[in-house]
Amino acid sequence: MFTLEIDGTPVAVTDADENEARELFASAGFKQDLKEFTSGGNPVWNGTSAFTVRPANENEIDYFEEAALDDDDFDDEDLEDEEDGEEPVESSAEDAEFGEFEDDGSSILFLIEIDQLSEEV
Repeated sequence: MFTLEIDGTPVAVTDADENEARELFASAGFKQDLKEFTSGGNPVWNGTSAFTVRPANENEIDYFEEAALDDDDFDDEDLEDEEDGEEPVESSAEDAEFGEFEDDGSSILFLIEIDQLSEEV
């Protein structure tokens, strides 16, 4: 697993291998998202700050794995309940911003709270 740091702050972790992680974090689409996303009302990336991709530390790996397990607990039945007007089953991963990327099967977990995604969850 690899972590993206922006100006020394861990921002996201992925289960991609090193080459895929570097490609993913350096992609134009991901960078554009980071410029549009805010955290605490501030842009996640200003478009010029340095990116660093490094091996994830033990805490980041644990956090990723916990979020992945919690994400697996959210199933179609939960979606059906929500559509029927019932409250969905809540999980401890509710605050984690976890995304699946279909092109290579890699997942990304944001290590910071993303304002827009939090409002959509």
